[in-house]
Amino acid sequence: MEKRKFGSTGLEVTLLGFGAMYLGSEKTEDTAAGRMLNEVLDLGINLIDTARSYGQSEQRIGQFISRRRKEFILSTKVGYDVQWHPDWSYNAVYLGVDEALKSMKTDYIDIVHLHSCSKEILEKGEVIEALEKAKKEGKTRFIAYSGENEALDFAISTGRFDSIQASVNICDQRILDRQLPEAVKRGLGVIAKRPFANAQWRFDSPLAGHSHAEYWHRFRKMNIDPQGLDWNELALRFSAFSDGVSSCIAGSANIEHLRSNLKALENGRLDNALIANIRSEFRKNDDHWTGLI
Repeated sequence: MEKRKFGSTGLEVTLLGFGAMYLGSEKTEDTAAGRMLNEVLDLGINLIDTARSYGQSEQRIGQFISRRRKEFILSTKVGYDVQWHPDWSYNAVYLGVDEALKSMKTDYIDIVHLHSCSKEILEKGEVIEALEKAKKEGKTRFIAYSGENEALDFAISTGRFDSIQASVNICDQRILDRQLPEAVKRGLGVIAKRPFANAQWRFDSPLAGHSHAEYWHRFRKMNIDPQGLDWNELALRFSAFSDGVSSCIAGSANIEHLRSNLKALENGRLDNALIANIRSEFRKNDDHWTGLI
């Protein structure tokens, strides 16, 4: 599989990364999670992304593939749910890294993100300082910010992060015009998340109370001609081949879905006319969208 430079870090990441959120669910049995994680590595995917909030995900990574640690780049997210410490405090971040190391049975983590905290929290500085200490001590190789909007703008502007993770999909394109070019200019690695935009084409109406219902409205508003492509393939290729993206993470608990994603990316970048149509349809409605998600 194609590998790309991850900013100025010296890492090389596969075009498709694996988002391990679904493997943290109690609905997924341990044996199925173990098979999936090992299949990810067997297929050549070398970036695995998880988070403290993803249920049993970190524990299962430690249980099933810690013995193969040299085969993959490990990414997680911290900042909350550390006993006796307030969320988004120095200790919540720093001790969160320690707990992630134990959960995943590893001596180091390649990339640790602050998991979508606000600009105001970033401006206080202590959460960044906590990650910087963990990096200095060799607990993480690189530090990152995962999030959107003005907080992402601020994170990029600080010059203190090695990489970012943000939404890049057909329903969420604002990063492509400003934040992504700036991140690349500064030498940051870029992980694109939510490439399928929660597959809004599957639904006749927005999911009640779902945090990404805005994507459904955006998708219905845009007049995109898929040119005969399956929507899943179109969405994944749009995200993965957007200029500046280092790796695109997609999660699943189904091995066949994973293989389908890999096969779709073998078809390469979308036709320029199709990309232009997708970009145009987003931009002409951009002033009417509600806030980024």
